[in-house]
Parts: sequence; structure tokens; C-alpha cells
Amino acid sequence: MPHVDPRRRAFWLRTLHQWHWISSALCLVGMLLFAATGITLNHASQIPATPVVTNRTIELPAGLAAELTRLAERAAERPADANAPLPDAAQDFFAESFGVRPGSRVAEWSGDEIYVSMPRPGGDAWLAIDLVAGKAEFEDTDRGWLSYFNDLHKGRNTGAAWRWFIDVFALACLVFCVTGLILLQFHARQRAMTWPMVGAGALVPLLLALLLIH
Repeated sequence: MPHVDPRRRAFWLRTLHQWHWISSALCLVGMLLFAATGITLNHASQIPATPVVTNRTIELPAGLAAELTRLAERAAERPADANAPLPDAAQDFFAESFGVRPGSRVAEWSGDEIYVSMPRPGGDAWLAIDLVAGKAEFEDTDRGWLSYFNDLHKGRNTGAAWRWFIDVFALACLVFCVTGLILLQFHARQRAMTWPMVGAGALVPLLLALLLIH
């Protein structure tokens, strides 16, 4: 067995412990969230959920209807404009009427109708504007808080900020696991069950995947 400098060993132990606890602190809440929602996702069919759907229809002001009709005609002539956000006047009107602002979401301008899809974690919504009838219809579907957290787990309809969080969280988990593995190596001589436990942790899911997943 080659001689190991005690001072060098102590330095690496301190460094690894520091990285290990810092990474565990950073990803603690996220790991709890993802572990809990992993269970709920695995049993999604057994957990009852009743979506709440609200639907409202409203008439458009004549001026707004005329402006949207002009934009729709322009989109029909110029395909490049066929997918653009709603103008500010429409944004303000729908924020006041329906309590929703599509923002930068792309609207589908097709002939006499404008459609905006507004999915979100735990729910869905859409806005349809009938330019011929001069009416707008808004429908919102709320699937509840459990669906909300499940969608956060999957990164579904969460936007760029949450995707960045998942990336940083995953990196912290990798640091936590790798430093933990190296610390196991440092302490394995004093803990005889270290590598059998690590091997079991790798072998059990492998055997389940090979033998019981079809």
C-alpha cells in the first residue's frame, strides 16, 4: 500500500467535505421537491384530479375589432406576420376583461380568427378572437396544485428561468454525488459495507430494467 501524506489527505478531505455540504445545501429543497413529485408522477393514475374549467365570451370594441382585422389582413398578405404577438391595445383590453395578458406569446393569425395558446404549469388557457362576429372567447383550465408541481418536475411550460434553475440544480446534484463517491473511497477502509452497498445501488435498478421492464 503506497504511503499517503497525511497532510495531503487532510486537505482533500476538508475540500471534499466543503464541496459536499455546499452542494447538498444548494440542492436540498430541490431534491425534496423532485423526490416527492417523482412519487406523485409515478402514481398519477391513482391520484384523483378534477380540472376546473372557466369559459367567458365578450364582444370586442369596434375600434379594436377594426385594428385586429387590419392586422389579420396584413398577415394574410405577408406570411412573415402570420405569427406575431397581439398589439398593446388588445393586450390591455384582455387584461381588463379576462384578467390575462398574453404578453410575448405568439398569436396565430389565420383568416378571420386569431388564436393564442397560453399553457402553464398545472393548467392551460387559450384565447380565440372571431373577427367576423367581433367576439373573443377565453377558456382557462386549472388542474390543481399537484399538477402544478408535477409540471415543475418535468419542466413543462415553465419558461427559460425554470429551465436554467433545473440546469443549475442538476449540476449541484452532480457535485453532491461525485464528492460523496470520493468521500466513500476515502472512508471505505473503515467501512466494510461501503462498496457492497454502492454495488447494490447500481445492480438493483439494472436488474429491474433488464428483467422486469418490457
